[in-house]
Amino acid sequence: MLDLTAIQDAIGSHFWPLARLLGLFVSAPLLSEKMVANKVKIGLAVLITLLIAPGMEPVTTPLVSVAGLWLIMVQLIIGITVGMTLQFAFSTVRFAGEVIGLQMGLSFATFFDPFSGPNSPIISRLFNVLLLLLFVSLDAHLLMIDVLVDTFQLLPISPLPLNGEIFLALARAAGLLFSCGLMLALPAITLLLLLNITLGVLNRLSPQFSVFIIGFPLTLGGGLLALILAMPLLATFAEELFSTLFQYLSTILAAMGSQQT
Repeated sequence: MLDLTAIQDAIGSHFWPLARLLGLFVSAPLLSEKMVANKVKIGLAVLITLLIAPGMEPVTTPLVSVAGLWLIMVQLIIGITVGMTLQFAFSTVRFAGEVIGLQMGLSFATFFDPFSGPNSPIISRLFNVLLLLLFVSLDAHLLMIDVLVDTFQLLPISPLPLNGEIFLALARAAGLLFSCGLMLALPAITLLLLLNITLGVLNRLSPQFSVFIIGFPLTLGGGLLALILAMPLLATFAEELFSTLFQYLSTILAAMGSQQT
C-alpha cells in the first residue's frame, strides 16, 4: 500500500530546491539564453536537485497551501536575485558598446541578437559575445551554481519573510552598470572626442575643407583602433567585474539570511 504522506514529503523535499534552481536558470547569464532549450534547463535543474536534496533538512510545509505558495515565491526570488546580479556584468558591457557605437557613428548598424533583443548595436553585440566566452572560460558559470547551492546552507528553505534590505543592495550592485560601463568605454570615447575636436578646428580654419567627407571614415577608423587596443584588457576587466559582482552577491545573500536567523 502506498504511503501518500511519504510520497508528498519526498516530492516537497525536491520541489523547493528545484524552484530555486529554476529561478536562477530563468535569469542567469548563459543559462537563460533563448538558444538553450527549455528541456536542457529543466533537465539540468532536476539533476542538480537530485544531487543536493538528500543532504537537506526535510520541509513540512504542504505544497498546496498559502504557505506553500509563499515558499515558492521566496525560492524564485532567491534564484532570480543570484542570476540578476550576474546579469549586471553583461548589461555593463552592452551599455559600453552602445556608447562606443554611438560615438563611432555605428548607431544605425543593428542586428537581430538572440541575447539582448531584436535591435542590438553591433559593438554591443560584440562585447556581449566576448564577455560570454570569458564568463565560461573563467568558470564563472560553475561558481554561480556553486553559490546557489551554498545558499541552501545560508538561506534554508523556510517560510520566514526576506529582508527588505536586499533590494537596496541589489540597486547598489546595479550602479556598476553606469560606472563600469563608462570606464570600459572611456578610452574609445576620449580618442573619438579628440578626433571630433580636431575636425572642428580644421573646419573653422578652413571652411572650404569638407569635414563630412572624411569625418565618418576617421571616426570609424579611430573607434576600431581604440577597440583593437582595448581588447587585450577586456579579460582583466571582466575578471575584476565578476569578482566585484560576486562580492555584492555575498552581501545580498547575507542580508537575506540576517532576516531568517
